[in-house]
Amino acid sequence: MPEVTIHFVRHGEVFNPRHVLYERLPGFHLSKLGIRMVQETASHIVQDPGASAISAVFSSPLERTVETAEEILKVLNDHRESLGEPDLVLHTDARLIEAGNKFRGKRIGHAQGALWRRENLKLVRNLWKPTWGESYAHIAARMSDFVQEKISRYPDSQILVVSHESPIWSYRHMLETGRPEHNMLLRHTALASVTSITYDCETKRVLSITYADPACGTR
Repeated sequence: MPEVTIHFVRHGEVFNPRHVLYERLPGFHLSKLGIRMVQETASHIVQDPGASAISAVFSSPLERTVETAEEILKVLNDHRESLGEPDLVLHTDARLIEAGNKFRGKRIGHAQGALWRRENLKLVRNLWKPTWGESYAHIAARMSDFVQEKISRYPDSQILVVSHESPIWSYRHMLETGRPEHNMLLRHTALASVTSITYDCETKRVLSITYADPACGTR
């Protein structure tokens, strides 16, 4: 029975001294701590005996995810070189992008981002349904579309995917509960964490879901 495992990695910490909700804004890069986080995660990935089966690396097109993927690729390709295998290259896919959010560019709790403002109170009505941005159903659907395509293309292999907290958790929650809606305060997707999902390539049924937080010691 052919299987494929997709490792969903959340990007590392971002340099954001003003605590702006950066969403899809350009110009937000990994912090020094974020780079160390990703390096810890990269070491964790290559220490897995199945690392040699990774045949493709994908990322959201945003800077913080691309930088995360590139840091992991450095370590992964060094490992592959030691095995005499060719380097992998990075591919970006817009379906992996951060969720849209109407608070983009604001400091939550301050000035225009203050939740007591009437216009903001109208947006945040239910933590289970993001009335302030892209719906969890739409997020999970685009992630699922990406996954279904890759399961067919990469049988008997592993894929590394770098994305964001909301897309990773919305998709996982849909797989585990049948619905993507969730309380955003209860997500289990730490910075630079790895959510690994294994699928049956023929039926596309989920066989297992595991979670690791290799960078927990760097926070």
